[in-house]
Amino acid sequence: MIDRPTIDRIMDATNIVDVVSEFVSLRKSGTSYKGLCPFHDDRTPSFSVSPSRGVYKCFSCGKAGNAVNFIMEHEQMTYPEALKWLARKYGIEVKERELSDEEREQENERESIFIVNEWAAGYYHDVLFNDPDGQAIGLAYFRQRGFRDDIIRKFRLGFALSKRDAMITTARKKGYKDTFLVKSGLCGQRENGTLYERFAGRVMFPWMSVSGKVFAFGGRLLDSRTKGVSQKYVNSPDSPIYHKDHELYGIYQAKKAISKEDKVYMVEGYTDVIAMHQCGIENVVANSGTALSIYQIRLLHRFTSNVVLLYDGDEAGIHAALRGTDMLLGEGMNIKVLLLPDNDDPDSFARKHTATEFREYVDSHQTDFMEFKTNVLLRGVNDPIERSKAITSIVKSISVIPDQIVRATYVKECARRIGIAEQTLINETNKMIRSEREQKAKQDEREANRQLATSAATTASTTVNPPSGNVIGAPRYEQQSVRLERMMAQLVVRHGAEVILHDLENEDGTTSDVTLAEFIYYDLHDDGLQFNDLVCRTILNEAVAQIQAGNGNLVEFFVRYPDLAVSNLATTLGAEEYHLSESLKMKVDDEFLKNQAMRLLLEYRMVIVRAQLDECKKQMAAATSDQEQLQILNDINSLNAIRTEIAKRLGNSIII
Repeated sequence: MIDRPTIDRIMDATNIVDVVSEFVSLRKSGTSYKGLCPFHDDRTPSFSVSPSRGVYKCFSCGKAGNAVNFIMEHEQMTYPEALKWLARKYGIEVKERELSDEEREQENERESIFIVNEWAAGYYHDVLFNDPDGQAIGLAYFRQRGFRDDIIRKFRLGFALSKRDAMITTARKKGYKDTFLVKSGLCGQRENGTLYERFAGRVMFPWMSVSGKVFAFGGRLLDSRTKGVSQKYVNSPDSPIYHKDHELYGIYQAKKAISKEDKVYMVEGYTDVIAMHQCGIENVVANSGTALSIYQIRLLHRFTSNVVLLYDGDEAGIHAALRGTDMLLGEGMNIKVLLLPDNDDPDSFARKHTATEFREYVDSHQTDFMEFKTNVLLRGVNDPIERSKAITSIVKSISVIPDQIVRATYVKECARRIGIAEQTLINETNKMIRSEREQKAKQDEREANRQLATSAATTASTTVNPPSGNVIGAPRYEQQSVRLERMMAQLVVRHGAEVILHDLENEDGTTSDVTLAEFIYYDLHDDGLQFNDLVCRTILNEAVAQIQAGNGNLVEFFVRYPDLAVSNLATTLGAEEYHLSESLKMKVDDEFLKNQAMRLLLEYRMVIVRAQLDECKKQMAAATSDQEQLQILNDINSLNAIRTEIAKRLGNSIII
């Protein structure tokens, strides 16, 4: 366990803008920062970070929280793991007791694999520089390719010894279990249960996440061993922490440069990325042989909307440049293409030219996507049918562009290039857009029907037990209750410490002020009521306790609250729904807050009364004696009178 003082030191040191910027490109907007949300398919910046409050919120998908929540959500970490991540970032020592063997076995599987991978990356890197075979074979290979030692260290390159159990033996001595050597993909397992090292005799390329955690490896056979071998490279298999089509090689080393340059170069292989870094071009990543996926595009889109596809100029390079362009355009990316001459790839081209020459060539030879695709598909094509197919392909790419102005600009440029009337292309583009929307609508309808059927089946098979506290048994009343409790909890988090009743006379003749949180708390407790939702109840109770202890900064208090469920909900409720200028913001005074609280409390009581009336009616139907029925009837009459009074007061209250 991490003690509270250590957690407080971590939270005091944490700058949420600094943390989120590790994963999302942020732009200043007033007093906040904005960017594309990393938690959903975000095409317009809806993700806001408030440095003053220490919270983030996406106004599209609703995700919100503090720096710890962000790391937990983004990196799929537990609460202690996220705290340790922040502690490492800010150089804060975290002391914990040694885990027992039983506890170590119960450690999260994902974290165990990360730990094994991190150790393996260090092991292979150490072998490369310090083992005689690593120096003579692996290091010599990298140096022969022209890689400097500082670049080798930057990418943590390594070497796996040819002996197929060398790494396994060392790992076991260090206490790493065979289970996680296999689950990480570092080892395979034979039918007889023995292990073998997957990467033996290969130079090693660790894959690192945006945060720098090692989650996979690529291993390459050396030149002398590749003759007649169909597979030079072997990559880690999919694992609980790694899916190849979700990741990009070099993203960790490139993320800051991508954000700074507002542009990324996409290449094919590991050595292409490394060679470009050595030339001083650091905003470069590779998809390493996989077809470009939607996950990889969205990962890039967090940092920039501008991508340059940088491939060699042969047929394979042209095909690679064309493949995936529609997905890039559909995600709102701006595409340029750069094909290198003489069948060079970025690695070989870099070895033939100085760093200055490389940069000059890259800067001056980028081609707009439209020009590239038009030249490739229509060059030398005279057959009308083939020409029609090529134009249709070009128009199809234009139709997926989400921005109407960009789309219209490309239509005009396409019409000029291929000599077809602009209106004809507009009509064809619109037809494709309508067709795509119709297909999407049908797909959404099928999904909605499937979810509705699932929900109906679940509801039919589920018995809802009345919660302790207020009598709210029926699902519809339970939902209404939770909604109102959360609305009141939101008022408490945002305005709970604000005084709404001044100089209220006490029983002993003294006077005191009453804050909004206290008003809600005492109003409920006077009738023996409390929130059914435990998290909302905790928020209200803790808010009152903090106010009475003299702490009025409830947002900061809940951002640091040790219970994650409470912290997450309070942070979400405390985030502003819209960022308005001061002149447009509604003036929130004590009278306004009091009216809001009173109305919510009345609506809450109405839900409780209606639920109790329904329960009485059920009891009446099941009653077996006249005396029992008479008692229930009296209860119903009393509840009806209360309902009438609440309705009257609701009718006279101010609706905002």
